[in-house]
Amino acid sequence: MTKGGMESVEVFTAEGKGRGLKAQKEFLPGDVIFAEPAYAAVVFDSLTHVICHTCFKRQERLHRCGQCKFAYYCDRTCQRAAWLNHKNECSSIKRHGKAPTENIRLAARILWKMEREGSGLAEGCLVPIDELQNHVDSFGDEERKELRADVESFLEFWPPHCQQFGMQFISHIFGVISCNGFTLSDQRGLQAVGVGIFPNLCQANHDCWPNCTVVFNNGKIELRALSKISPGDELTVSYVDFLSLSEERRKQLKKQYYFDCTCEHCKKQLKDDLMLAVKTGESKPSADMVKEVIQLSKDTLEKINKARMEGNYHEVVKLCRECLKKQEPVLGDTNIYLLRILSIASEVLSYLQMFEEAADYAKRMVDGYLKIYHPNNAQLGMAVMRAGVTHWHAGLIEAGHGLICKAYAILLITHGPSHPITKDLEVMRVQTEMELRMFQQNEFMYYKMREAALKNQKIQVMPEPSNENAPSLFHKKE
Repeated sequence: MTKGGMESVEVFTAEGKGRGLKAQKEFLPGDVIFAEPAYAAVVFDSLTHVICHTCFKRQERLHRCGQCKFAYYCDRTCQRAAWLNHKNECSSIKRHGKAPTENIRLAARILWKMEREGSGLAEGCLVPIDELQNHVDSFGDEERKELRADVESFLEFWPPHCQQFGMQFISHIFGVISCNGFTLSDQRGLQAVGVGIFPNLCQANHDCWPNCTVVFNNGKIELRALSKISPGDELTVSYVDFLSLSEERRKQLKKQYYFDCTCEHCKKQLKDDLMLAVKTGESKPSADMVKEVIQLSKDTLEKINKARMEGNYHEVVKLCRECLKKQEPVLGDTNIYLLRILSIASEVLSYLQMFEEAADYAKRMVDGYLKIYHPNNAQLGMAVMRAGVTHWHAGLIEAGHGLICKAYAILLITHGPSHPITKDLEVMRVQTEMELRMFQQNEFMYYKMREAALKNQKIQVMPEPSNENAPSLFHKKE
């Protein structure tokens, strides 16, 4: 079953998992299996005035829609491209007096598109919207209450002159958004900025160790191969970050997506031993000591979150240092509680321009990640890139260049050469290569020139640490 640019995949019934996608031909790591525009998409409520409502890029100055005063665009080109989808929304916002929440706006855009095009198979889609999974029957009391509130708000916003849909169908659309909404990120892929519905991508099932990844690039979602895929292989993506114990991942998947993960990594608890590693050797810690340090780590992470929310980064550093002192004699190098603290410490210290200490923590974090993550994992690539930049800022040019090259190799596969973050990384790779050659020719002169450059030009400040994790694949209200 193929349609409109989707010739390389087909929908099939996956045993015990419902529908799935499988490859129709061979793919190699980094190949784009398909690129899909959103059926409908909206900017998050909190970012409506700083993100373009058409291309989802973050811009300094945006043009506001003169009619509804709600939608913002990069320029006239983006505004014209948006008009078909914004036209009904624009008049409804004016009539309603204000813009509703992102969920209501997305549901309305989906239903306006159905009104225009019918509810059958849209161009390029493998499955109609009304056949997407909604999991409404699995909703708990709180979710049902939210659903009822959303439907009521939707009916207040929906214009009386537009096609009327039944309550059950409107509930189905909200269920689809809840279970199948994909996170859209800004042009550099670092911040979640919106949510969209991508009917083809919705068919890809989860695996904790998938053969594909998803990236938002140039206004479309791309499904990219992470490893060699043969014709007939199922195409899988990971709905959650791998850096959690199998039991924790399964709980999260059950809670958010209503299924029991039966992937090999969960069934066999692969990598759990690494993620719970403790120090070995003569002074091996007791079980009680390990339990105590893990509890301390969990408590510290809560305190760190609070301090980060308040912007108290020196307190974050103090908490990290104290925790690491307790962790180091007890936990192994790949223990996830140690890695979480190392990650926060390296990020915050970089922001505070304490680069040498940050580089040490970043190196240890990356060494642990490399033993746990799939070699072509996007989050691994981003972490290696961050570590490389930190080493570069610390004046550790050999290690910095090596890490930047490693990150570039990963992101070429996960993001592709045209993605803005890969392009940024290529510039860094060329710059560090040039500096490395200079360093190898004359170490003394390299440091002299570096010192002079830093005096004349204030060192670039690292981005302020975010309290959010990297954008997750699916948009799901916690």
